[in-house]
Amino acid sequence: MLEHGTEGALGVVINRPSRLPVAGTIDEWVEFTATPTTVFIGGPVSPSSVIALAAVDNSDFDGESSWSPIIGRLGTVDLEAKPADVEGLKTVRMFAGYAGWEAGQLEAELVLDSWYVVDVGSGDLHDPNPEELWWTILGRQPGELGRLRNYPADPWVN
Repeated sequence: MLEHGTEGALGVVINRPSRLPVAGTIDEWVEFTATPTTVFIGGPVSPSSVIALAAVDNSDFDGESSWSPIIGRLGTVDLEAKPADVEGLKTVRMFAGYAGWEAGQLEAELVLDSWYVVDVGSGDLHDPNPEELWWTILGRQPGELGRLRNYPADPWVN
């Protein structure tokens, strides 16, 4: 979840790498791109737009940066800037498109238990095995939610 307010919500899917490499697409940022170095499918809304999320060494935000904090040392970064302009830049991940909700839509889905709400881990965004991320995150949850870690990727193969 990147934004949530009275007008709606916006987020990106963090476990869906595409086959489109960052190299040849957004070359200036390649050396900072986390493995796998592909553009991720962030969601169905505006798939031709790119949102970049970056981790930095420090989170001292002065408001004049190309990096805008979301939580801790994780934030969005302006791809029109140069990587050298982002103080303490560690890694970046690109997302084509995003997931969006109208005002009240996400809240209604939460009331229906349509989502599991958990805290982000410090390495989740840049995990080198995004295909396993759903199970990794569930595995660190307490109680019944943590037991979903053992749920098969394809229940029909169980």
